[in-house]
Amino acid sequence: MQYFIANTDKDWYDFLIEENVNELNFWQPSGHTSSRAISYGLSFLFKLKAPINKIAGVGFFICHSFLPISIAWDFFGKSNGTNSFSEFEKLIFRYRAKDKYNLNPLIGCITLTDPVFFKKSNWLPLPSDWKKNIVVGKTYNTEKKIGKDYWDIVQALILEHQISNNNLKDSLNKNIISEPTSPGYRKILNNVRIGQAAFRLLVTDAYQRKCSVSGSKILPTLEAAHIKPYASSGPNHTNNGLLLRSDFHKLFDKGYITITKQLKIEVSRTIKEEFHSGKEYYKYHGNSLEIMPKNVMEHPSEDHINWHNENIYKG
Repeated sequence: MQYFIANTDKDWYDFLIEENVNELNFWQPSGHTSSRAISYGLSFLFKLKAPINKIAGVGFFICHSFLPISIAWDFFGKSNGTNSFSEFEKLIFRYRAKDKYNLNPLIGCITLTDPVFFKKSNWLPLPSDWKKNIVVGKTYNTEKKIGKDYWDIVQALILEHQISNNNLKDSLNKNIISEPTSPGYRKILNNVRIGQAAFRLLVTDAYQRKCSVSGSKILPTLEAAHIKPYASSGPNHTNNGLLLRSDFHKLFDKGYITITKQLKIEVSRTIKEEFHSGKEYYKYHGNSLEIMPKNVMEHPSEDHINWHNENIYKG
């Protein structure tokens, strides 16, 4: 099993402790970095930068993408680690002075969920092989002794934190991440959830940043819609999502449009009956979805479609 130790800003860390967030954006000011060193569901350890040089917590990796800073703020808000968009923007431009004329640059967005912030008395010294010149972070593997010994200590702290906060509960209706890992680690992952921001990011990228009905590419107008609402125990899985232009999203949620099991668009007759209009929407009736995820596992679930059609769609 691999895990990743990442250099972490202390101000960002302190702010998120106070906010008591359940998901966060470990953002990177450059729009050209990647997170290939870590995999879905694996641990992302917070190494506070010098002069502290201690491991102070951990989050669980969900996904990585690149977003304009305005969209990153829309998705994550204060989970970016600041009180306001203006503060967030200032931080970005502090690191990207040469791009100051680009008013909405791309940044790297690493989505982490269910963070655990260790008590200061439990902050850990760095692994013995950590080098001072490491800028971003380093991957460790539990198949090697140094990686396993260090992870055993981290795992014990995570379990202690979860038990003390009564977080080891039944994981029914949660988005469980399963990995071929140790039984102890599986106990930790049983409580890992995909939050709303991560859901939005996953759906946005799955649909290639285009409206699934119209094909529109205007990102600020696109929204991740639940097929079965989250409030009705609909999961934050990509196969329970559609990327829709904001007007289509509202119509979908209100039951004026839907999709069939064959992934055809249906537009309810009630739009015309109630509003004496709808020509711009009826032209999509009977069409196949314009955009579909490339991964078939992310295609809309038939069960969720049936639920929407039986409980929401006006027919």
